[in-house]
Amino acid sequence: MALEVDIRGMPKKYTPEQFWELYKSLPQELKDALFAEETGNDIYEICKRNGIEENLAEIVEYTGRVLLGVLQPADFQEVLEKELNLEKELAKKVSQEINRFIFYPMKSSLEGIYKKEIMPTAKPTKITPPPEEKPPTPPLKDVYRESIE
Repeated sequence: MALEVDIRGMPKKYTPEQFWELYKSLPQELKDALFAEETGNDIYEICKRNGIEENLAEIVEYTGRVLLGVLQPADFQEVLEKELNLEKELAKKVSQEINRFIFYPMKSSLEGIYKKEIMPTAKPTKITPPPEEKPPTPPLKDVYRESIE
């Protein structure tokens, strides 16, 4: 039986067996967040503030996919744009709020399941090459040039 896939090639719907297999491997913090009333309340408030209550169920689902480890947090905004047909600025705002209130507090757990940094806390520093040895400075007066007067 073939599963219907979304823009990332992920199954659109998971069977209960697939969900529980993914769930079992999660850190406790993410397990708790998946079913926390506070998580649902935060998503509802974000949708309400942005006037997209009609997309609540889908946003809950995609937020859950991030917490399950099947949707990269970096792809969350793009999925909101393409799957829910949200305008780019609205998707960006919703994504930023969900990152701030839901994903960021669980940053270390999410980094653990995605094996990379979710949101850098500082701007990357510019790497400068080691200083090269400079040739000796020539004398200030060039004896081969005539003066211009």
